[in-house]
Amino acid sequence: MASRLIFNIRQLVNTRVESHPLRGEQLSVLPTIDSAWVHVEADRIAAVGPMRALPPDLALLTGAPDAIDASGCFVLPAWCDSHTHLVFAGSREAEFVDKIKGLSYAEINAKGGGILNSARRLADASEDQLFASAWQRLQELSRLGTGAIEIKSGYGLTVEGELKMLRVIKRLKERSPLAIRSTFLGAHTYPEAYRQNHPGYLDLIINDMLPVIAGEGLADYIDVFCEEGFFSPGETETIVRAGLAHGLLPKIHANQLHCSGGVETGVRLGALSVDHLESMDAPAIATLAASPTIGTLLPTAAFFLRMPFQPARALIDGGCTIALASDFNPGSSPSGNMNLVVAMACSGMRMLPEEAINAATLNGAYAMSLGDTLGSITVGKIANLIITRPMPSLAYLPYAFGSNLIGQVMIRGELV
Repeated sequence: MASRLIFNIRQLVNTRVESHPLRGEQLSVLPTIDSAWVHVEADRIAAVGPMRALPPDLALLTGAPDAIDASGCFVLPAWCDSHTHLVFAGSREAEFVDKIKGLSYAEINAKGGGILNSARRLADASEDQLFASAWQRLQELSRLGTGAIEIKSGYGLTVEGELKMLRVIKRLKERSPLAIRSTFLGAHTYPEAYRQNHPGYLDLIINDMLPVIAGEGLADYIDVFCEEGFFSPGETETIVRAGLAHGLLPKIHANQLHCSGGVETGVRLGALSVDHLESMDAPAIATLAASPTIGTLLPTAAFFLRMPFQPARALIDGGCTIALASDFNPGSSPSGNMNLVVAMACSGMRMLPEEAINAATLNGAYAMSLGDTLGSITVGKIANLIITRPMPSLAYLPYAFGSNLIGQVMIRGELV
């Protein structure tokens, strides 16, 4: 069994004996150990502690060839990115220019851009082409510190296209050491052929897509874009209940452009998370706070679309459980860099560094049903770790947002 010691750590971050999702003021509590060590055996965290209490048998490992002297460095759990659209067939920088010229997200979608643009590109790409490009993105994100990631379909919008995306995600799961969760998002928008026939597309999802997806084990979750101009709360509920009948837990795109009823619908249906939340009113916040559903905030999407940032302070102060994720996709958040997400959460949403790190690690893990094995420095959890470059303080990580402060990344006990 491989055994490795990381020692002389300036600060070991998010150390917990046991873990649970954090809500409200709990998010500001980030347990740490100064001048610390971590012992990794195989792919697990075997032990942690302060250098002054390093056991003699482990002290012998400091001279081993694979030991890591982390003097001046911080060690954190790897980022857990619980909302991405990593599999896509091409970039959409022309729409970026359209946005600069003043077109809105809804206007671009209405003229055949946005999701429909990605759907046309995906239809022309082979499964192997999609896998190759997604694999390259995944490798880049792992080097930036992401150790767990959720990936959605939703650019297929046909039986063939959605299955192609989900099979690519399944191949990524089989090859990558990262923890990957797969979400079926056939209800991302209405395809052009069904814009005037919503019942027909719901029938396609429920009777043609879902049985194959369930039969091949292609998804862990089901998602719906519950928004004005997309899927109504009633349509969302119909699709989610069909997914639940196939064992797929819901994760809902909610309240991005309007107070759409997506939060209330998601909570009522027992959604694991409701994601986006740029548009929140007091009743939606109270509904979320009174539930176990996690509110996943995507600040880089709000930034890229020049929308108001999600009201993180109101959500935290209201007692909600929130996570942070990148929403990596070609149209509204063409970056999966979770370090930028954490920095933007602090500068744009007034989250404390401790709150942002907890939301991007432990709560992100729970937003993928992975909190028992990832998201904190806890003995027995998988050794997915970030070793920073030397830094003056933990707050320097979001403060110096333009610098790459990731020194090394460990996934399942191995450096990437």
